[in-house]
Amino acid sequence: MRAVRFNGPGTVPVLTEVPEPVITQGTDECVIEVLACGICHSDLHAVAGDYPTTLPVTLGHEIVGHHPRLGNVLVYAPWGCGASDCFACASGQENICRNSSEVGLVVDGGYAERVRIRDARYLVPIGDLDPAVAAPLACGGLTAYRAVKHALPFLGTPSWSSIGNPSGRSRALVIGAGGLGQYGLQYLRALTDAEVTVVDSSAAKREKALALGAHAVVAPGEAEGVFSAVIDFVGAQATLETAAAHAARQGIIVLVGLFGGQIPFGLGLVPHETRLMTSIWGSLAELHELVALVQRHEISSEVEVIGLADVPAAHDRLDRGDVRGRFVIDPTR
Repeated sequence: MRAVRFNGPGTVPVLTEVPEPVITQGTDECVIEVLACGICHSDLHAVAGDYPTTLPVTLGHEIVGHHPRLGNVLVYAPWGCGASDCFACASGQENICRNSSEVGLVVDGGYAERVRIRDARYLVPIGDLDPAVAAPLACGGLTAYRAVKHALPFLGTPSWSSIGNPSGRSRALVIGAGGLGQYGLQYLRALTDAEVTVVDSSAAKREKALALGAHAVVAPGEAEGVFSAVIDFVGAQATLETAAAHAARQGIIVLVGLFGGQIPFGLGLVPHETRLMTSIWGSLAELHELVALVQRHEISSEVEVIGLADVPAAHDRLDRGDVRGRFVIDPTR
């Protein structure tokens, strides 16, 4: 079958022929046909050598496939170790397991025509959702969903950010209006009554954020006031400084982005009793919750569908920021 393989840092992933995936008899493994696979910034980090990977490996962890019994399914990608003494796995948080086996990083992923799945419990039926639109939910959508869930307890009223606000509602700040930020904005609108402001340097992305329901959009340096929840989908030095400057007392800053920024932490260096936390991927239960949410609400995801042969060019474009939403591979192209 055809697959896009990554052979090591400094190399370009290449389309090649590989053996068909084989399941181990007597296990719960299965093989599914790949209908769509999203391209994620994490794939770029893997190619750059920022993440440890099995080599060679078929990249791709945002997978929608077809299972003969379950129908079209979304694949939950961070497979935990399952050890009896692993609290992450025992508590249903395989996304933070120290010894997880991520699809597309540790085991072969969805930049291929077919993929082996360790256990059918990692398959989440998507009903009649468009596979190309659903694929990015597996990572981009799920990561944004977990981050928003962390913020929800801070967005009730009254709060520090609702005081003096003419609407009387709490305020949320989303930093970054790329693929993840667009998801986060929509989840905040669907799950809260908060006023949502979006910061992005791109005028086109600010325009897109308004179309998706943002109450206000601003360029970097233009945010005003304080926000009970700040979700930073960029994580650069400047964006973290923005987060700290505009977080309300007893609010929360949730860091998702991977751009390596740092801010000092200490009494008087951040607003009093503000929580600072990172947020990593999401749990299997949260992926089920997310699919149900998307089926109930019109969660829009702008995708550009490409073929397997187009992956290297798409990686290059994503690295340059030349995409409005998400790239999604259709292996039949």
